[in-house]
Amino acid sequence: MQSEQMPPAQSHGGHEMFDAHEMLTSTINVLDQYMIFRPHVNDQELLSILDRQYDYMTTQYNRMVEALSTGQKPSMSIQPYEMPASNNVTYGMKPSQPKKPSGTLSEVSEEGLSAQMQGLLKSATSMFAMGAPEVTNPVLRRVIADCIPDFIEMAYEVFLYQNRNGYYQVPQLQQADMDKLLHAFSPSRANIQQSNQGPMH
Repeated sequence: MQSEQMPPAQSHGGHEMFDAHEMLTSTINVLDQYMIFRPHVNDQELLSILDRQYDYMTTQYNRMVEALSTGQKPSMSIQPYEMPASNNVTYGMKPSQPKKPSGTLSEVSEEGLSAQMQGLLKSATSMFAMGAPEVTNPVLRRVIADCIPDFIEMAYEVFLYQNRNGYYQVPQLQQADMDKLLHAFSPSRANIQQSNQGPMH
């Protein structure tokens, strides 16, 4: 049966259903982890990021649930996620204490909590990117695909917070090595139609 002959709510493949359930469950896990982290966050900037991202992800989750259950465009529209912070990155390495696991819950810090947040966002982004191309319902596929740049932006926002606080340092290569890598590629002028017009054997 062709998808055009099916009601939108039934226009889902079996594999897609499993992937959609995995993506929605992953989103629930991220939201639940944020809820668990919240009482342990003392820094107001990180708390603001956590709350803003939690609210945004909740809206994204509700849109995915609606698109899955109806097969139609969600009733809620959403703007792309925009972080209020600048994109300024501090480069270079400064001496710091070696990292190690926390021995007690009281040792868990903003450094560890923000790293957990970033890891969760990166994992969810990867899952959405892997699953979206195989979602047969075009509306659900678009809703999931639209989440990907938003989750990337949220992970980048957490990275910037970590970088500002010295938790995530960004080393650079020596200039000579950087120059070699920057110029290691050149533009292509290849044309697939012209390249296949050679003599036939």
